[in-house]
Amino acid sequence: MGTWDIGPFNNDTAADFAGDLDEATMEQRESMIRRVLERAADPADYLITPDAERAVAAAALVVAQHPDGEPACSNYGPSEPLPELPADLRALAVGALDQVVDERSEIAELWDEAADGPRWRQDITRLRDVLDPPNPPQDEALFEM
Repeated sequence: MGTWDIGPFNNDTAADFAGDLDEATMEQRESMIRRVLERAADPADYLITPDAERAVAAAALVVAQHPDGEPACSNYGPSEPLPELPADLRALAVGALDQVVDERSEIAELWDEAADGPRWRQDITRLRDVLDPPNPPQDEALFEM
């Protein structure tokens, strides 16, 4: 496994995906990101590590364009600009991230065996929470009984 840290682009597969994005035309980049997310979001398949690594990187790019997101800055991420990504990619990215941490995901199995596994899961959750924030606990009842 050519992985050196938990970040979305801190592995060979994601870094190669970033390079592929840089080499593509501006018009091709959104569809490349969409295809990666669609492939990972499909719950019918066992998610292999390379597909999961690309999906996490693609989701990080979607998060970077979200108003509450942060830049996907990495020495290994894309260096060329991306087009404005459509909002529908947010839900697709959430679905892909859910599959990445699912029990039918090879990468989740690998990270569960690693010392940094909990940090990796926290990073995936952080990305997901930008796109689909958790509901805050409600202290007061909405209606009096």
